[in-house]
Amino acid sequence: MPYLHEKGFECTFAPLVNEKDDNVLYAEEHYFSKFIITIKSFFKRLSDVRAASKFDIIFIQREAYLLGTAYFEKQFKRSGAKVVFDFDDAIWLTNVSDVNKKFGWLKRPTKTAEIISISDLIISGNSYLADYARTYNPEVIMIPTSVDTDKFQRKHEPETKERICIGWTGSHTTIKHFSLAIPFLIELKKKYGDRIYFKVIGDPAYYNAELGIQGLKWNNDTEIEDLSEIDIGIMPLPNDAWSRGKCGLKSLEYMALRIPPVISPVGVNSEIVKDGIDGFIADSNAEWVDKISRLIESPQLRKQMGEKARQTVIERYSVIAHRDTYVEILNKLVSTPR
Repeated sequence: MPYLHEKGFECTFAPLVNEKDDNVLYAEEHYFSKFIITIKSFFKRLSDVRAASKFDIIFIQREAYLLGTAYFEKQFKRSGAKVVFDFDDAIWLTNVSDVNKKFGWLKRPTKTAEIISISDLIISGNSYLADYARTYNPEVIMIPTSVDTDKFQRKHEPETKERICIGWTGSHTTIKHFSLAIPFLIELKKKYGDRIYFKVIGDPAYYNAELGIQGLKWNNDTEIEDLSEIDIGIMPLPNDAWSRGKCGLKSLEYMALRIPPVISPVGVNSEIVKDGIDGFIADSNAEWVDKISRLIESPQLRKQMGEKARQTVIERYSVIAHRDTYVEILNKLVSTPR
């Protein structure tokens, strides 16, 4: 968080894996490479443990290590630094990508409760996650998932186009949620033909011949450009425990880029989007077809909703909106004796 430095904090980042390693971890097979990454990650975290006493706060996002041990979090606690645990998914539930299912037993998601119990402060992305965390530790604050609206600015202005792009962004583990969209996307394709096309970002292995979709690899360097092609962003979700823990990042990214979202009424989604104002909420296939059709047929509605959507993010879900809250709680944490 570079903004914290302006307020007197100096931040050091220690990501566990880079983008290249992350792609290997979610690729088919490559077992030896995955083993090497896991070992390298172990020694990287050992190095972090040795340096932990130099810091006032250790900020852990989701987990410190790939596998199902809370060893490193416990070592950070023993260092004397205050431990802040931040999470934005129901990570205490089992959720393993299809390519790594055979290794699911190594994850032990129940370690989440251990990490929460030893932390000095827990930051959750929504109230569902906060309620879970409070069963193990009372020191919980809820701060919605935030988007850097300085970074998330559309690369080119929305315009009237002959073909409208309906898009989805996600990852290897969430591509299964996109499958929920297939029935209503097929109906829309029958209705509009070549007037519409589809874009899937996050899983390059995904392919759907009927809809003409070849998945695109997520790339940090081209993310904004890739998303900017989308005219209507979708976020279908099943109404299950894992999805109720999600913090709506897909919809927030669409909205920050003035892309009107159409989303399932699951979890925090219904709090983020005001139906018919800065996006649409759709449940049944008929609702999905109807509301996406309205956006396809009206460039004015797409523009109007897109502008209101970005304003919603700036006011309620931006880094700027929550910067002072982070500074306040971290200052308070540092000044509180053990």
